[in-house]
Amino acid sequence: MEAENDVLQGKEKPRKKRKWLRNILVTFFTVFFLVIGGFVYFQYFFVLGTGVKTGQLNYVVYKGYVFKTYEGKLIQAGYSPGKGSPTSVQSNEFVFSVSDKNVAEQLMLAGGREVKLHYNEYKGAVPWRGYSKYVVDSIIDIKKEP
Repeated sequence: MEAENDVLQGKEKPRKKRKWLRNILVTFFTVFFLVIGGFVYFQYFFVLGTGVKTGQLNYVVYKGYVFKTYEGKLIQAGYSPGKGSPTSVQSNEFVFSVSDKNVAEQLMLAGGREVKLHYNEYKGAVPWRGYSKYVVDSIIDIKKEP
């Protein structure tokens, strides 16, 4: 009897308001986390491009403070205009990270040789994958020394 009087007097309405507010908040946070998750995926895990670079391997090093990663540099044939003035020239450098330990060890033994590397390009870098947005995942060719 008392419950029926509460319903008749309008005490049931606050529960409906709370339920409506809870549904709105759950929907908002679900959409919010989906948008943030989509942004993080496309920024750091979506492969933007893939390709092959050829050049003389300058170095490959294993470094890092918390996340140890393999980092390297490839010097490509040809020259590009320098940054300072239009008359200066500098070589094209390809700075990359290596995702596979076996690939990195093969590259460490090939320092100074001409190599052809397959890489994936990401929009951003994550610390456990390396410092560069270019990540080498395989070696196509290592030229023998002349």
